Amino acid sequence: MRIEILGSAAGGGFPQWNCDCRNCHSLRAGTFQGKKRTQTQVAVSQDGHTWFLLNASPDLRLQIEATPALHPQTGGRGSPIAGVVLTSADLDQTVGLLSLRELQPLRVYCTASIRRILQDDNSVFGMLNRVPSQVVWSEVDLGKKFALITSSAEESGIYCEAFSVGTRYPAYVGKRAGALTAEQASIGLMLSSASGGRLAYLPAVATLDASLLERMERADVLLFDGTFWSEDELIRVQGSGATAAEMGHLPVSSEHGSLQRLSGVRRPRKIFVHVNNTNPMLDESGPEYRMLRAAGWELAEDGWSLET
Repeated sequence: MRIEILGSAAGGGFPQWNCDCRNCHSLRAGTFQGKKRTQTQVAVSQDGHTWFLLNASPDLRLQIEATPALHPQTGGRGSPIAGVVLTSADLDQTVGLLSLRELQPLRVYCTASIRRILQDDNSVFGMLNRVPSQVVWSEVDLGKKFALITSSAEESGIYCEAFSVGTRYPAYVGKRAGALTAEQASIGLMLSSASGGRLAYLPAVATLDASLLERMERADVLLFDGTFWSEDELIRVQGSGATAAEMGHLPVSSEHGSLQRLSGVRRPRKIFVHVNNTNPMLDESGPEYRMLRAAGWELAEDGWSLET
């Protein structure tokens, strides 16, 4: 299975447009030992011709243009992108769907609750179904493996299993969240290919339990939530704000963070994605970056190509 990391930052990218924190200021000034990043976006393919997106970031159009494998190849209109798998209804994961509205046949996989939020409650996403068979919405059941297929029902050779990693719905859902299934709010994915490779994709993880750790141990590549270094990161940088837990993210550091909790997961190649602009591990000259590298982790960069 081929894996293209099109973007690796959290919402807003790095630098963030309205932020002058130490990281963003230094990057703009050219003194930062680290790299620019667009918002997290991943694409997968078994054959290198038919591709599926894992979520749809606001930066998607630019990310497609930066990735030749995703360019149209027909001499006319048409794209090798056959579908999208959504892990949540967060704007950072769904707004890019509107960039795919030009009558391209697609299949969108998501939980029943996420589909209701996007298709039933938000009229703007009606742009994806202006004509018959423009977008086929496929609801997924947690814990049941399903094949990724095109809108015309052609198999891709990639299979997927979804599992709950959080119960927090985006703030814009409002009171509607009470009528939705909590376990369907935020999901992780285990993707497997016909050739046997396995990718675990978890860009937002609220808590870790033994079952989730066991799933990750079966993967060849693990793309994991690296949003915040510390629980109170935004509060310390901005002087106010929510904690990592309140935003549905497990921090990287501390005895309860992912570096410590995942130290026993040894099989997969472990890579952090969805890294917030305030996270000090973005600085490749700093102690936080050295700490994650010493623990056997990597920090994803835009444009990386992987294989399992």
